[in-house]
Amino acid sequence: MKSTNKTLRNKSCIIGLAMLAGVSVSMEAAASNDKFKLTLALESGDRDSASGKSMQMWADLIKKDSAGRIKVNVFYQGELGGQQELFDQLVKGNIDMMLTWPQTSYDDRLAVNYIPYLTLGWNDALSAYTENGWLKNILEPVYKDIGLKYFGPYPEGFGGIATKGKYALSYEDAQGMKVRSTPVFPLPQTINAMGFQAVPIDWSEVYTSIQTGVVDGDSGNVIYYDYEYFRDQVNYYVQTSHNFSSYALLMNWDHWQEMDAEDQKIIADAAQKVIELQFANARTEDEKWIAAAQKSGMKYIVPNKQQMHNWVERVRAEVWPQAEEKLGKDLMDKIRANASVPE
Repeated sequence: MKSTNKTLRNKSCIIGLAMLAGVSVSMEAAASNDKFKLTLALESGDRDSASGKSMQMWADLIKKDSAGRIKVNVFYQGELGGQQELFDQLVKGNIDMMLTWPQTSYDDRLAVNYIPYLTLGWNDALSAYTENGWLKNILEPVYKDIGLKYFGPYPEGFGGIATKGKYALSYEDAQGMKVRSTPVFPLPQTINAMGFQAVPIDWSEVYTSIQTGVVDGDSGNVIYYDYEYFRDQVNYYVQTSHNFSSYALLMNWDHWQEMDAEDQKIIADAAQKVIELQFANARTEDEKWIAAAQKSGMKYIVPNKQQMHNWVERVRAEVWPQAEEKLGKDLMDKIRANASVPE
């Protein structure tokens, strides 16, 4: 396939970095016997993480199913930039594919992915995020509107709050505690509604921020990340389950459209295999890291039914109206109609 002038112009921002990393520019496909060399980036997770292995699986399947015509170079956390920078470059077309928590800077409706206490258990979450789930049907057209092909979610599990030296199980206990939050609406707003002070920090700066006392801990991640990257800094993990941690498998829409139907099918089918495997493994994977964290000495705490109910009630009452202001009543009505009902 041949590079278009438009594509080359769009790549001017990071072309030098891409060339240094050994990444060739994506080119327009004329037929299925053409060769591709694509860039796939992760915002977080190194090559040995579950997400890193999954993305390598996606790349390997694409290479195998295309008989080597389509090669994908995988870049892990921090290798090509920070979270917002990478998402910007994906939208611009300087990166071909990405596994990411989408940034709402391009469309407030992507905040649907982060509405707190949207689902309250594994069965509800998996039902919402599957191929024909109600949540995917809401998200897919939004991605297309900002120039991205959405293959589906990459579920990890329910997020919690990992802290150093102290922990909280109520709004009152959380007063005065500062925890890192991903800088995406409404995640900081959710943490504040729970009683903590949210400090939006990019992933690459979290360790140092905990180490130096800028924050008391991290929030929103499944326990794997807090165990794997911060276990020498945090000693408590409270399973608040205020968000269902689910990344998105995405591709730049223009680059997707440059491919013919056969090559599109190769990439989409490979993505679906990765997604299906992750859905099958997500809960087991999460339980494995809970056990690993406990074995290392981290105290894993599950709020009781009343404590959880109090947080759900308070957070929904405070954050959902804010979400409606950004997303609109129609969208929030769909969410209210489908969201989990507290016991």
